[in-house]
Amino acid sequence: MNNTFGKPIVPQNDEERLEELAYYVELNGLPDKYFTTIAKIIAETFDTPIALISMVAKEHVEFKGNAGMEGVNVVDRGMSLCSLAVLDPDPTIFEDALKEPCLLNNPLIAGEFGLRFYAGVPITTSKGNHIGTVCIVDKEPRSFSDKETDLLKQFAETIMKELKLRAAQKNEFLENAKKDEFNVFNKE
Repeated sequence: MNNTFGKPIVPQNDEERLEELAYYVELNGLPDKYFTTIAKIIAETFDTPIALISMVAKEHVEFKGNAGMEGVNVVDRGMSLCSLAVLDPDPTIFEDALKEPCLLNNPLIAGEFGLRFYAGVPITTSKGNHIGTVCIVDKEPRSFSDKETDLLKQFAETIMKELKLRAAQKNEFLENAKKDEFNVFNKE
């Protein structure tokens, strides 16, 4: 993995974090319609051109919800600021990315894309693992208030609730399928 940040971006609990990520989300490189709708609401709420719901995998970051960067579904983990946001339970906020030494070699900041503002909140499981982020991005520097931070946290909590619901439904379906299979074989 090409790390553009000049500091470690893989947490010590990465193996456990990745196991939980796999439990909650199928990584297939495709956006999810529900999460994309939520990303659009987030972008409108914060008046930013880009909002993402990302899942940080071992080598890459997948955008399950994407407003403003349509067509970009996967980026290298070593380039995505979401990789930094999963390192800490607190929000990761760069009001002006050009003032952050660890970001100056990142092609999203130094390159043509011109990222200047990033605010990301980890999507946190009940075990405390940060499997992804809810983030907003702008090409202009901007301030970010405590009230806005709290609202972004609420979006991350809502996303985690949806992931839990989906995992429970998937497990229930699999259990029912096993029972049905067992019953079919026992009737013969």
